Amino acid sequence: MSAVLKSKPVKERVSKEEWDLRVDLAAAYQVAAIFKWSDLIYTHFSARLPGHDEFLINPYGLMFEEIVASNLIKIDHHGKVIDDPTGLGYNEAGFVIHGCIHEARPEAQCVIHTHTRAGVAVSAMKCGLLPISQHAMRVQREVSYHDYEGIALDMDERVRMANDIGKTSRAMILRNHGLLTLGESVREAFELMYYLDCACQIQIDAVAGGMDNVIQMSKSAGDAAAKQFNRPNRPSQHKDWPALLRLLERKGSNYAS
Repeated sequence: MSAVLKSKPVKERVSKEEWDLRVDLAAAYQVAAIFKWSDLIYTHFSARLPGHDEFLINPYGLMFEEIVASNLIKIDHHGKVIDDPTGLGYNEAGFVIHGCIHEARPEAQCVIHTHTRAGVAVSAMKCGLLPISQHAMRVQREVSYHDYEGIALDMDERVRMANDIGKTSRAMILRNHGLLTLGESVREAFELMYYLDCACQIQIDAVAGGMDNVIQMSKSAGDAAAKQFNRPNRPSQHKDWPALLRLLERKGSNYAS
């Protein structure tokens, strides 16, 4: 990028389409901070630019509540930095994980990865995510699993991770590590993570009373709930994201700056 172009504010040097995506991704980070999904500076959300092999990701060193539309980093599918307004660079593990998913699943505009306590706890359970809550039914039928190989710094792991998530799963539990969701929009990936993380919290609370005391729903009931969640034109698909943006606005967030 030329020095002249870099001297312009980010909003003036990107397309409207990219700016709108930046705003949504920054909003996702800031709502996630409110929901306590952050892990200091070590997790990451990404959004792929439509029609490009480039995606946006957080600067390595900023807390989630510090992330705004104009300080997101743009990188290509090789990990080359296209635009880094902060000069902080990106987390290498973030590129390994997100670059892998964006490459394997080009329909996924957004990928969200977290290390919440409940998510990591369920990732360490042999049983995986159990069908014991309505929240679980939003994702349980399509959750995939990836075994732990160490901190995600090995580029070779991308092949195995892509194979494990497959072509249809929109949620993955990274064993002994955390959670991952993907969606065709930031909103969809965020909603899936919300339900997945809540389901993990519910499961940890429920099994604290003993696994023998946990009621698992019938397959028919679980299938019915999953079908209802995935019915066409479900009203919440148009209502939840604007509600979350209003939450940020009430708190005086500068996510869109």
